[in-house]
Amino acid sequence: MEKKLRQKPINLVKVVLFGPECTGKTTLSGQLARHYSTVWAPEFAREYLQDKWNNERKICETHDLIPIAIGQMELENSLAKKADSVLICDTDLLETKVYSEQYYGGFVREELDKAALENQYDLYLLTYIDTPWEADDLRDKPTHRIEMFRAFEDALKKHKRPYILLKGDKETRLKKAINAIDALISSKENLYSFSNFLTEIDIPVLEQDSNKFNLDFQNKKEHKKT
Repeated sequence: MEKKLRQKPINLVKVVLFGPECTGKTTLSGQLARHYSTVWAPEFAREYLQDKWNNERKICETHDLIPIAIGQMELENSLAKKADSVLICDTDLLETKVYSEQYYGGFVREELDKAALENQYDLYLLTYIDTPWEADDLRDKPTHRIEMFRAFEDALKKHKRPYILLKGDKETRLKKAINAIDALISSKENLYSFSNFLTEIDIPVLEQDSNKFNLDFQNKKEHKKT
C-alpha cells in the first residue's frame, strides 16, 4: 500500500493548491495549467465522495481516506508524465492529512501520515477565505472557515513547506502565483517536458479534457463491479 501513496520521481516544478474548501483552488488550477500549457491533477476526493453521496447518502468516513489518497496519487503520477515543465496539483496528501485531523479528532492513518510528509513539492499556494461560500453536497463548514484556514497554514509551517499566501480577486491571485512559479522554473535545469516526445503527426496543442477525469472515474468504478 505504501508504494501506491508515493510520488514517482520526475523532474518537474510541482505546485499544490492548498487550503480550505471553497477558496478557489480548482479555478486557479485550471488557469495555471492553461497559462503554462501543461496539465493539472484534479481532486480525486471530490468525485469519490460525490459518488458516495449520490449512491449511499453518506459523507466521508475514516475508511475512505486511504482509497482517496491512493486515487489522488494515481492521478498525480499519471498526469506528471503528460506535463510540460510544471505540474499543477489541486490537492495533495498533506491536505488529506489536515482534513483527517480536523474531522476525526486528530486521527490520521499511519500510512497516510507517512506519505503526506515524504511526498515533496516545490511550492504550495495557500488560498485565503476571501472568496464567496458556495454550498453543495460536500461542503459543510461555512461557519468554520477561519479555523480551517489556520489548520492548513499551521500544517505548512509545522512541516516547513514552501508556500505563498494568495488573497484577492482571481487576476491578483493568478499574477502572484505566476511570478512565484516563473522564479522556480528559472532556477531549475532540464525540466521534463511531454511535448519533447511528440512528433509532427501528433496533435500540436494538447488541452486537458475536464470531462475525462469523470469518465475515467466511472470506468474504474464499473470495472470493480464486474
